Order: sequence, then C-alpha cells, then structure tokens
Amino acid sequence: MRRALTPPEARLWACLKGGRLEGLKFRRQHPVGTYVLDFYCSAARLAVEVDGATHDEPEQITHDARRTKWLAGQGVEVLRVRSTDVRDHLDGVLALILRHATGR
Repeated sequence: MRRALTPPEARLWACLKGGRLEGLKFRRQHPVGTYVLDFYCSAARLAVEVDGATHDEPEQITHDARRTKWLAGQGVEVLRVRSTDVRDHLDGVLALILRHATGR
C-alpha cells in the first residue's frame, strides 16, 4: 500500500507531519474502505488529495466524483489540491487546508 510520494506530496507532507500545521495530526496514505487517502486528519474528518494532470481525464473525473461521494457518506470531507499549487503556492494551500480543518 505504501508507494513513494510524488514530489508535491512529499513537499506537503513535510508541512503536515508531526502536527506542524497548528497541531493538526495528519496521516499519509490512510485507508478508508477500499480507498487510500493521500493525507487524512481524523480530528477534522478531512482528506487532502494532491491531484496531478491525470485527474483532468474524463474517466478519472468520474472515478474521483464517485470516490468523493462515497467518502462523504462516511463523514469524510475531501479537499482536492492541484500538485502545481503545492509546488507554486504552498502557503496558500496550507491556509486552505487549515480553513477546511478548523473552520477558520
């Protein structure tokens, strides 16, 4: 189940692990049902998915929508961020994650 992180995932993980984002605890590659989430904060029931260009393909869009709907049924919010945004706008991505995790 553990695969190598992509460079954007590794960059984001360096900011999330060990409670580095205002004490929020995230897990990486966390399984929920048949899915594996890139990052998951159980306290906020928030999944953070880092999406590359393949997520723009019609089949992948359909799969992602089905997956997001199923996870919502489990009480998990899915926040999708672009890998290019992690690369180019990391501070903004972290602020977005914090806003979704804490409501502020």
